[in-house]
Amino acid sequence: MRAKIHLEEALKNVLRGFGWEWPEKTVIEPPKDKKFGDMSVNVAMMLAKEAKKAPRAIAEDIQAAFANDVLIEKVEIAGPGFLNFTFAPSFWQDTVGVITEAGEAYGTSTMGNGTRVQVEYVSANPTGPLHIGHGRGAALGDSLTRILEKAGYDVEAEYYINDAGRQMLILGGSILYRARELAGQDVSEPEDFYKGDYITDIARDVMAKYPDLLEMDEAEATELCKVYGKDEILEGIKVDLAAFGVRHDVWFSEKSLVTDGKVDETFADLTASGMGYESDGAYWFKSTELGDDKDRVLRKSNGDTTYFASDIAYHDNKFKRGFDLVVDIWGADHHGYIPRMMAACEALGKKGGLHVILVNLVNLLRDGQPIAMSTRAGQFETLKDVVDEVGSDAARFMFLSRKSDSKLDFDLELVKQKSMDNPVYYVQYAHARICSLKAKAAEAGKSAAAVGPDSLALLDTVYDMEILQHLDLYPDFVEVAARTQSPNLISMYLQELASKLHRYYTNCHVLSAEDDIASARLMLLNCVAVVVKNGLGLLGVNAPESM
Repeated sequence: MRAKIHLEEALKNVLRGFGWEWPEKTVIEPPKDKKFGDMSVNVAMMLAKEAKKAPRAIAEDIQAAFANDVLIEKVEIAGPGFLNFTFAPSFWQDTVGVITEAGEAYGTSTMGNGTRVQVEYVSANPTGPLHIGHGRGAALGDSLTRILEKAGYDVEAEYYINDAGRQMLILGGSILYRARELAGQDVSEPEDFYKGDYITDIARDVMAKYPDLLEMDEAEATELCKVYGKDEILEGIKVDLAAFGVRHDVWFSEKSLVTDGKVDETFADLTASGMGYESDGAYWFKSTELGDDKDRVLRKSNGDTTYFASDIAYHDNKFKRGFDLVVDIWGADHHGYIPRMMAACEALGKKGGLHVILVNLVNLLRDGQPIAMSTRAGQFETLKDVVDEVGSDAARFMFLSRKSDSKLDFDLELVKQKSMDNPVYYVQYAHARICSLKAKAAEAGKSAAAVGPDSLALLDTVYDMEILQHLDLYPDFVEVAARTQSPNLISMYLQELASKLHRYYTNCHVLSAEDDIASARLMLLNCVAVVVKNGLGLLGVNAPESM
């Protein structure tokens, strides 16, 4: 935020004048109670040891040094030496010029300094359509990618295709079973199989394409069904994600890790570092060296590799592609797997290079009543069904309205309501309302003022200040959302901005105000519209001009 940056620079200049160094533990932040001003600083208490003075005496010296700062209206001392700063209205009014000049770029920063980040998300097994839980991870990953890029990171989004292992064999067997049923064969139900109608549809298609399917031997027919089914389901996943506005730059095949020798390459790296060894005909990861309760097998004595082996090789491959940080977005049920994966990355020489974000369950409701979901049983609402019913904007905003590791109740009826109880409608309506007001202003021959001292000075009410101060916070929210990998902060910010805007309409007339005041307020509302649109863009949500 401009206020924090300006105050820190001003304080550093003051401290240099006294011959004092800037204390690392200095905190500059808005006070919880607005009666204490715009910014509160603990610098005087942090300086006490170096300056060999009481904190309050230091605070008095700093207070006096700001006597002639035209952008600081008031400096007060509280308690043992807290400094509370109140900025002059002109400082906040200048926010209009900053936003007007920056436009779509407002909120962009160089914080990431080009750091290469890979965000891997969704990565659902290609064994069935994406369900609403996958949708939450998709919205989170895509929004995080947008936010990190806005904050100056070099980001690549990736989908890990789980096209190897037992689940794929179950998929092939499930399709073959349904094909035999369709052909009228008397077949017993498999012990473990996918039951959704989509399996029957795929079975019908594969039979049409391969008329001799049921004449093949079991292994060949299962393999054919597996590959065909995987390709069909994966293509459907890509279509659904595209309709949801989600981007993936890379689609990485788990199977390629074995066929391209990446697993063996990683084993060689672990052996060379002393973190991998052979025993009893198997290959082991020496995870006890890194705090695990036992070493973990990566290749069994029969030659089969474990899931963990593929995961280690995959992350080894990520780092070898030059990423400084890899972010994995997993379902909350994988929380116990995090320490093991962290240990593996440490063994690969990349301690601290992995960050895992957990996505908790989505409780899908209709009028408050839960809808059962189970991929294996075929009882689930697909992401496509939900997007078709409520729209991509509503679904994405709801998914991003809370921290990802908290459970989310998603009521299909609520998010379709055109009311202020619906958070996505509440925020989008703020943008549409401004657009509508501008159109009415144009009909009345009124327009936004040009940015200048005279027009800015007319933004002098407490409601103007409230809006201006919140607009100034936006870049800081983007940086914090990037640093903490929390897109929900943008959703929270936008809801608060919409709330302040609706309060502004109630207390500050626009079209009925005198011409110069109306133009100044239209100028301010233009800035609000820019920030709402920019923020919604980070969530992957549209900013409509009419509703």
